[in-house]
Amino acid sequence: MRSMSPEFFRESSFLVTGGTGSIGSEIVRQLLDLGAVVVRIFSRDETKQYHLQEELGSRSNLRYLIGDVRDGSRLRRAMQGIDYVFHAAALKHVPSCEYNPFEAVQTNVYGTQQVLQAALEAGVKRVVTISTDKAVSPVSTMGATKLLAEKIVSSSQSWTKGHVLCSVRFGNVLGSRGSITQLVRKQVQRGGPVTLTDPAMTRFMMPIPKAVGLVLEALCQSRGGEMFILRMPALKVCDLLQVLVEEWSSVLNLDPSGVEIKTIGKRPGEKLHEALMTAEEAERAEMGDEVFVIPPSHVLGSGEPIAPEEYLSDRAPLLDVEGIRTLLRDAGLFKLS
Repeated sequence: MRSMSPEFFRESSFLVTGGTGSIGSEIVRQLLDLGAVVVRIFSRDETKQYHLQEELGSRSNLRYLIGDVRDGSRLRRAMQGIDYVFHAAALKHVPSCEYNPFEAVQTNVYGTQQVLQAALEAGVKRVVTISTDKAVSPVSTMGATKLLAEKIVSSSQSWTKGHVLCSVRFGNVLGSRGSITQLVRKQVQRGGPVTLTDPAMTRFMMPIPKAVGLVLEALCQSRGGEMFILRMPALKVCDLLQVLVEEWSSVLNLDPSGVEIKTIGKRPGEKLHEALMTAEEAERAEMGDEVFVIPPSHVLGSGEPIAPEEYLSDRAPLLDVEGIRTLLRDAGLFKLS
């Protein structure tokens, strides 16, 4: 992918839905660092907005807007004068969506529709929707709703003129709210046990800043209707837990040998292995340095298939324990604050 031009951001205004979440707030930080003319944070949680405002301080080019993506009229007002939208608002936790499916549909499906409709009415040039590997052959409510959101984006592009719509799909991100890194820290502090769903489980993982940097690249690269898939490293969750227990024990000055790792079984709607793309998508995907690009369904792919079947986390090259340790340390995750 070509490098982003700083001028592109210095001449543009942005709105980030879910802008106080783990992904959304990092998008905001990177946009501010790039000198965006206007950044509007759109979210429904005033407490998170307060904390983010404490972190970022008062800035003339930054505004905080309370609103819900289910509310089309509020979205249309928020998007007035906006050039580009990053749609990161979603219900993301698998068990929560599994037990609250009506709410998941309202936010992840209907909310995405409202964002696109508001953006088109407001004259927004481009919309990038953040998706998840759980949308691939979904078995959970969350994955199913995110798959529908992806389909809404790609199908809308086919009849949309003068606007560019695309999605970015990636696996787990390290350090997000409720992520495994923070959960293990709390469990280690209590002396264990550290909970493991299944010893064979694998996942794709990447630090948040790296993932968001590629999201910004997708904004610049998209021609409309594509799915950008971040080429994330894969790992065994049991190896990840081993490193986390060792590292957090060192930070907290505890003995790691006394911390039990206990297998508790998969949660409702959870897969043993995640896939970044289906077999059909792999047939059409094009490989870049840091992403796979799946063109719209009416566009034929070029070259050999990326994989003969689903691109699964257990079939991708797996990081070893030291590779995981390097990944985590480079991400700066082991901090007491």
